[in-house]
Amino acid sequence: MYLTRFPINRARRGAQKLLGSPQAMHAAVLSGFPPANGPSEGRVLWRVDRDGPATLLYILSPDRPDLTHLVEQAGWPISDLEPWETRSYDGLLDRLQEGQRWAFRLRGNPVKAAKDIGKRVAHVTVAQQINWLLARSENHGFVVPVGETGPAVTVTERGVVSFGRNGSRVTLSTAQFDGVLDVEDVAALRLALVAGIGRAKGYGCGLLTIVRPPT
Repeated sequence: MYLTRFPINRARRGAQKLLGSPQAMHAAVLSGFPPANGPSEGRVLWRVDRDGPATLLYILSPDRPDLTHLVEQAGWPISDLEPWETRSYDGLLDRLQEGQRWAFRLRGNPVKAAKDIGKRVAHVTVAQQINWLLARSENHGFVVPVGETGPAVTVTERGVVSFGRNGSRVTLSTAQFDGVLDVEDVAALRLALVAGIGRAKGYGCGLLTIVRPPT
């Protein structure tokens, strides 16, 4: 597996188009892989992080991508920045052990089944969104520790985006979770890291990333 980090130039018209439509971004991400073969195993996950002035696209994939087309459309063709950076993800996956503590980020699509109307509806409050994550953590091999102020997770960004798909409109609610997790089941967490959590994975949701927490 490979994790790629691609800096986006938000001032470019192509970047504005991609950032405004998860459908367009999804297509652009998949264009980074050979059309004849596609990814060898598993699926491609992606997420856009907006941290201060920086906007970064993260892509997790079984194969190493070629993002030349994205540089031309939404990147920094002439700058001191690297066009993109790809690293092997296998080392991190192999280092996972029960009892470890990691800082994490996840952009999720917190929804629930509404049986009375026969479809899924979004959780709208921060408390509901956090509970959505906590309810899924055990099945994905981790727990969020609880301190005096509650679970060690914060919803740091929330949003709703509407975009066109096959002649219809899609409305997607998202929440970005930043927090700390403890590893309980290595195999389950490894699967969550490579396969994602929740729905709307094709639209920038589901990618869980972890780093060592600051000391």
